[in-house]
Amino acid sequence: MTRRWASAGYRLSGGERQRVAIARVLLKNPRILVLDEATSSLDSLSEALIQEALQRVMNGRTSIVIAHRLSTILAADRILVFKEGHLVEQGTHETLLAQGGLYAELYETQFRSRELAEETTTV
Repeated sequence: MTRRWASAGYRLSGGERQRVAIARVLLKNPRILVLDEATSSLDSLSEALIQEALQRVMNGRTSIVIAHRLSTILAADRILVFKEGHLVEQGTHETLLAQGGLYAELYETQFRSRELAEETTTV
């Protein structure tokens, strides 16, 4: 697929390459799904659409999602939080927020900055 585009002189953007890679994986229908920063190059709208599709695909299968954007993992059954290569917290989104540890700090930072960005664009 990529060769045909490349030979025609068309180059895919980072976000387009990510969407194609996700589509290829989903077509293979693996028993175990591993996603490493699967939405990092996508805009917010594309990320939301991909997340919605991935939620349906991940349901009922083992999925390992590596992410820095917490919006990617909010619905996970279990979240593992690593710092400097060591597991420091684990639990559900709600449990980790209630603990007030590193995950809660990261969540607050990411979602506060998102809210500020949205406020800035609406003013």
